[in-house]
Amino acid sequence: MTATPEKIPFEQWDAPEGEWTLPGRCPVRTNRTLLLEAATRFLFPTVLVFSVYLLIVGHYAPGGGFSGGLTAGLAFVLRYIAGGGSEGAEIGSRLRLRPPTLMGTGLLLAMVSAFAPVAFGQPVLTSAKVSFLGVEVVSSLLLDVGVYLLIIGVVLDLLRSLGSGIERDAADAADAGDAEGAAP
Repeated sequence: MTATPEKIPFEQWDAPEGEWTLPGRCPVRTNRTLLLEAATRFLFPTVLVFSVYLLIVGHYAPGGGFSGGLTAGLAFVLRYIAGGGSEGAEIGSRLRLRPPTLMGTGLLLAMVSAFAPVAFGQPVLTSAKVSFLGVEVVSSLLLDVGVYLLIIGVVLDLLRSLGSGIERDAADAADAGDAEGAAP
C-alpha cells in the first residue's frame, strides 16, 4: 500500500510563510552591514521608480518590459543582499505576492495583448494608439507590462530558490561554529 501525500489547499501550496520585510533575519549576524541596509532603504524605491520609467518609455526610447523588469529585479536582489530572508520570499515589500502567481499573471497579460489584435482581423502583435485619460498610450505597453511582471516573478523565484540554500548553508556553518565553541 502506498501512502498518499498530504493535500495542501491551492491557496497555501506556495504561500509565503512570513511577511516580506527589510532587514529580515540573517543567520550569521556578523555578515550584516548597517551602511548597506541604510543605502538599500534609500535605493530600493528609487530603483523601482526608475524601472517603471524604463517600462513606460520603452516604446519610444531604449527600455521596455524586459529591461525595466531586470532593473526592478536588481532592486529585489539588493534588498535580499542587505538582509532580507528568502524563506517565504521575504525580499519584497509587505505585500504577499507569490512569484509563480506574478509570473503567470505577466505571461497571461503578454499573451492576451499579443493575440488581441487577431480578434479585430489584424496580425498578431499589431500595435495601436489608444487615448486614455487624455494621454495617447500604445497598446504594446500591455505586452511590456506582462514581460515586466514575468521577469520580476522569475527573479523573485530565483532568489527564493537559490537564497534558501545559501541561508541554510550559512545557518549550518553558524551552528557548527557554535558547537565548536561550546566543546571543551
